[in-house]
Amino acid sequence: MAASVREKQAAALKRMLNFNVPPVKNSASEPVWKVLIYDRFGQDIISPLLAVKELRDMGITLHLLLHSDRDPIPDVPAIYFVMPTEENIDRICQDLRNQLYESYYLNFISAISRSKLEDIASAALGANAVNQVTKVFDQYLNFITLEDDMFVLCNQNKELVSYHAINRSDIMDTDMEIIMDTIVDSLFCFFVTLGAVPIIRCPRGNAAEMVAVKLDKKLRENLRDARNSLFTGDTIGAGQFSFQRPLLVLVDRNLDLATPLHHTWTYQALVHDVLDFHLNRVDMEVSTGHENSPAGARPKKKNKKSYDLTAADKFWQKHKGSPFPEVAESVQQELDTYRAQEDEVKHLKSIMGLEGEDEGAISMLSDNTAKLTSAVSSLPELLEKKRLIDLHTNVATAVLEHIKTRKLDVYFECEEKLMSKSTLDKSLLDMISDPDAGTPEDKMRLFLIYYISSLQPPSEFDLEQYKKALTDAGCNLSPLNYIKQWKAFAKMAAGPTNYGNSGTKTMGLFSRVMNSGSQFVMEGVKNLVLKQQNLPVTRTLDSLMDMKSNPETDDYRYFDPKMLRGSESSVPRNKNPFQEAIVFVVGGGNYIEYQNLVDYTKAKPGKHVLYGCSELFNASQFLKQLSQLGQK
Repeated sequence: MAASVREKQAAALKRMLNFNVPPVKNSASEPVWKVLIYDRFGQDIISPLLAVKELRDMGITLHLLLHSDRDPIPDVPAIYFVMPTEENIDRICQDLRNQLYESYYLNFISAISRSKLEDIASAALGANAVNQVTKVFDQYLNFITLEDDMFVLCNQNKELVSYHAINRSDIMDTDMEIIMDTIVDSLFCFFVTLGAVPIIRCPRGNAAEMVAVKLDKKLRENLRDARNSLFTGDTIGAGQFSFQRPLLVLVDRNLDLATPLHHTWTYQALVHDVLDFHLNRVDMEVSTGHENSPAGARPKKKNKKSYDLTAADKFWQKHKGSPFPEVAESVQQELDTYRAQEDEVKHLKSIMGLEGEDEGAISMLSDNTAKLTSAVSSLPELLEKKRLIDLHTNVATAVLEHIKTRKLDVYFECEEKLMSKSTLDKSLLDMISDPDAGTPEDKMRLFLIYYISSLQPPSEFDLEQYKKALTDAGCNLSPLNYIKQWKAFAKMAAGPTNYGNSGTKTMGLFSRVMNSGSQFVMEGVKNLVLKQQNLPVTRTLDSLMDMKSNPETDDYRYFDPKMLRGSESSVPRNKNPFQEAIVFVVGGGNYIEYQNLVDYTKAKPGKHVLYGCSELFNASQFLKQLSQLGQK
């Protein structure tokens, strides 16, 4: 994947904002000023990829939601970027009748049907605006790219394709068809943007298989129509892809229910777990002022802040996959180097107020002028550094508060031991009954991981004891009802998932971060070091990419949409190991799994893996879905 999917999607958006003509580099001419009209889906796709400044550089003076009250701007072209839904089409027709803009460039996030196109055409005729509808495009951009190697299908209406929606016991076949079509439409858009036709592998008998069958059919139909195929250019544009096609591994969330509930220890996954983090933006409250207020004074008011954690943030890129203690130490180091630079600038300023005109002072002055010039020229860089340090200090401090008050380090260590079948330092019942450790939700997550990963379910007597302790701790037992049913069903299908013999080592206390000069006082927090192990999704990918024989994956189905006659088989035609793969989890994914794949790829030079999921949830959102499924 010579260019990452993020770059390809951003390039497609920039082309669209330039009236579907590739933007010319280094042109000195002014951009054409225009308005961007999007719906919530369009907004979610654009916001992680293009900052407001980039939109302005491309001539976008206003960006407005389609269903907001908009005033006419008669002498400006409008670029629409919306889903082809009934209500969106109605609104576009209304805009045409109201003559809001000079010209209309209609871009649909995924393909528009013939009948809806006819609706627009008749509205344009009725409003005498046929000449103003300049272009209508299907953009095939119906997915959201969050990282170079990670994408999700949707943020709006994600409950329509959620784990809960797919696994409801009362789901009708027609509802399931709609869910599968929605997922397949987005995956099809993803491969059109990537410019590649994958070879598809999936397990039998679950939602992942339904997606595979439909996606294979959709790709096959598109390839058969030689004149209109969206993949005809893939030998030219895709560089190295002409020799090797990527592997798409479709798996079902039920393959591994423990990982999404697991407490985590890496920076990005922790931010997602304990703060309000979605579409690469974290919203949090930051208290103003650090000094202690006198007794009886009003508490300091908290400001709401939003921070973008994007690819442009070097610190985030470097540390998002690091264990949290390392992150705290790195923030502190950055702060120390920044302060040293700042002191140097202050020192130079004080020297510049020299008295006396003696020779030494003059030579010092000329010497320092050069230094000051370089200090001034590095000022913007220094300010940007300061902004990032403040951002990560605030985010890391907020995460640290959660770790300390909820004893997340203890939970993380305990769950790692459960998943790797090691012995616990402290009995599970003690953890659940400890009023100082964690929220009811934390306790429920811990118990569910024990229940999912134990080879033998606890005896009825033990289970009653656990249930009593959980109820006393304020837990809702609905998720357990669902997991019991799931486990009974999964047992008929196969044994419990193996999580490898991972575990963690506890290091000594933090060296630097412990000293009192640090902003992060880590006392009482364990410094856990992760041992590298592969989670079930990564192991599945590994055996399919390298064509290893493995009882877990030997029976996976094999689809090649480029084969004229789709022959049903699980025997791969392609015998060579794959260099590039996309893992897609039907039913939702998380940053723990993503990070595990990133670490796996680092250890395999030359291999490139993308992670995708129908929705991205943290443990509490997943627990809520399990709870809905388990309500009696």
